[in-house]
Parts: sequence; structure tokens; C-alpha cells
Amino acid sequence: MADVGEGRTVVVVTRSTESWASSAATRASMRSNKGRDTKPELALRRAVHALGLRYRVSYRPLKAVRRTADLVFTRAKVAVFMDGCFWHGCPEHHTVATTNAGFWAEKVRRTRERDRETDRLLQEAGWRVIRVWEHEDPVEAAEKVADLVRLSRASDRI
Repeated sequence: MADVGEGRTVVVVTRSTESWASSAATRASMRSNKGRDTKPELALRRAVHALGLRYRVSYRPLKAVRRTADLVFTRAKVAVFMDGCFWHGCPEHHTVATTNAGFWAEKVRRTRERDRETDRLLQEAGWRVIRVWEHEDPVEAAEKVADLVRLSRASDRI
């Protein structure tokens, strides 16, 4: 802060040039990763749509919680999350980063913790949650989603 006279103060904000990435190439690669409309997500959406189900895409089931589900069936209160094997720590396919290993291990740990919290918050609000790994067969995953949506709709009628 600097006093510029007449009772005015100027606050100077600077951005750190430090990056979490181990190199400029790594940073560029990570920044280019898509947050939605990935190939596995599109395949799941096509398969669910082919079963005659309609849904919202990249939608917040709970407005007060800043978490976005990949597919949301609002009336049935079903939220579907497509989890990437690296980012969410898939037990089958997660690879441990060799560069900056501590950073990535902590990032995946926090992501998994946030996933559990999201599931709990949604379930407490009466939602049903299904998580699909990116490596799962989209047709089989779509069948699981459809079964859960039908179950949810049926229990609403009772």
C-alpha cells in the first residue's frame, strides 16, 4: 500500500509468476485438459440418450453447493459424475506422477475427499448419486444410470 496524499491509499496487486507446474510444457498440457464434454462423457451421454432418457448437462443439483454433476435428472433427483482415472484416483488405472509427485498425490487426495463430501451432501438432500469411471463401458454405465433413474422415479410414485 502506498499513501498518495489527500487521505487516499493505493493498493498494488501483483500476480506471482510461480506455477504449480514443473515446466511450461506441463502447465500448457494441464491447462488444455477439458472440464466437460470429454470423449468418455460424450459417449455416456449418447448411450443414456439412446435409452430414451433426457437430462441436464453440467448442472448444479444443489444451488447452494458449488459442485457440478455431469448429467442430472432433476425430477428423479439423480446426479451422475464421470470421474477421470488420473484426477480421481481410480484404483485400477491411476498412475502416480513421477514429477512433482507430492503435489499430485495431495491433489488427488483432496479430489477424492471432495467427491465423498459431494456424495454425502447430495444424499442428505435426497439425491441419488452414481459415479462412473472414464474407463467403464458407456453402454453398461448408461444401463446403470437408467436403472437408478427408473428406481428413483418408481419410489417417488409410492
